[in-house]
Amino acid sequence: MTRLIPHPLLSLALFGCWVLLNGASRGSLVVAVLLALAIPQISAAFWPDRPRLKRPLLMLPYVALVLYDILRANIDVAWIIATYPASRIKSAYLTVPLDLTQPEAIALLAGTITLTPGTLTADVAEDSHSLRVHALHAPDPEATVAEIKSRYESRLKRIFN
Repeated sequence: MTRLIPHPLLSLALFGCWVLLNGASRGSLVVAVLLALAIPQISAAFWPDRPRLKRPLLMLPYVALVLYDILRANIDVAWIIATYPASRIKSAYLTVPLDLTQPEAIALLAGTITLTPGTLTADVAEDSHSLRVHALHAPDPEATVAEIKSRYESRLKRIFN
C-alpha cells in the first residue's frame, strides 16, 4: 500500500484541497484522485524521511484553532486599518525562539503565522532555532512572541514530539 500511496496524509490533503477549490463534480473527483496519487509518487524521492506525527488526531483541533484565528485576525486587521491613525499602529519585527526541531513542524508554524492576517514569517534562522516575524500591530512585542509560542508552537510540539 505504501508503494501506491507513499504519503497518505499528503494524498488526502491534495484530494481535499482540489475538491474544495473545484467542487465535487465527477470530472473534478477523477482529477483529484489522479493528483492525490501522482504527486506523492513523483515527489517521494524528495521525502527520504517522512515526518512522524506522534499524535496526528491533535491536528484537527489545531486546524480548527488556526481557522478561527484567521477569521478573528481578519476582523482585527480591518478594525486596525479602519480606525487607527497611522501613528498609533505599532509594526514590529519579532524574533520567535523555537523549541521545535523537526523541519516539518517549523514549516507548519511559519505557514500558520503567515496565514494569520497581520503577521508574516519573514525568515527562518539558518540554524532553525528562531523565526523572524513581522507583525502589523504589536504594541507589546514580548506578549506577541509569547502568544505565538503558547497558541501555536506548544500545540505543534504535542503533535510532532
